Amino acid sequence: MKDEIRPESPPPPPTDGVDRRMLLWFAAAGGGIAVVGVVLVLILTLTSGLPGDTPGEQPGPSESLPPLAAACPPPTEQPPEGEEMPPYEGDVTVDEASGISYKAFDDPWLPWTQNWTQGELQVSYLVGQYFVTEEYAGGQYLASILSGHVPAAVNDGTDLDLKCVSEQVVADVRDNYYPQPNEMESIRDEAVVLGGRPAWIREFRLSFTQEGLTATDELVGVALIDVGRAEAAVLYVSIPGTHSEYDDVVSEVMDSVRPTG
Repeated sequence: MKDEIRPESPPPPPTDGVDRRMLLWFAAAGGGIAVVGVVLVLILTLTSGLPGDTPGEQPGPSESLPPLAAACPPPTEQPPEGEEMPPYEGDVTVDEASGISYKAFDDPWLPWTQNWTQGELQVSYLVGQYFVTEEYAGGQYLASILSGHVPAAVNDGTDLDLKCVSEQVVADVRDNYYPQPNEMESIRDEAVVLGGRPAWIREFRLSFTQEGLTATDELVGVALIDVGRAEAAVLYVSIPGTHSEYDDVVSEVMDSVRPTG
């Protein structure tokens, strides 16, 4: 994983739509030789909105939605949940903001203390562990276990299309976290249950070259976990090929996931 930190971009302000209502009432009466018609038409148009609204311009249904919610509408079927799991036995990293905990590792792993935001989806990774695998002209190259969360539901809903969301997150990871171009070998791509919660795991190996960088490949695991919120928890694990003795960390971390609430 390239250690590049970008400031977190503020979310775009919500855009109020234009609400138009029309009330139409018509009555007519007639009788005998003479016909008396009474017609009353009342048209009342009420326009509401903030200053600056342009009448007649309605925002598209996805314009005010988070990118993942717009790209991945709620699924028609809900994934099954597993049984509640007992607490993980051992040291854990707790990410209350994301709603998950997972195994914590000893030396050489260090606590993550940065807000690492990268890519188009701007997922903020605030919790986890890492260690530096090498120094090169581009900075430091890292092995990492990071967690964050990303809005992925429509409005206040909690129904998530984990397959679609994971596909979007992995594409963002591949395009923005690694040297370009790169090649991907898929190892695992499936719906699972992590800690009793529905999840989707994608595990793959990326191959790449960059001048001055010793690592030419990396094992990556990305899990999207439904923790019953409008935001999906994201767990991202990266092990450079120069340190393949840590490859088992990917599966160990995934198996240790537990919801925090």
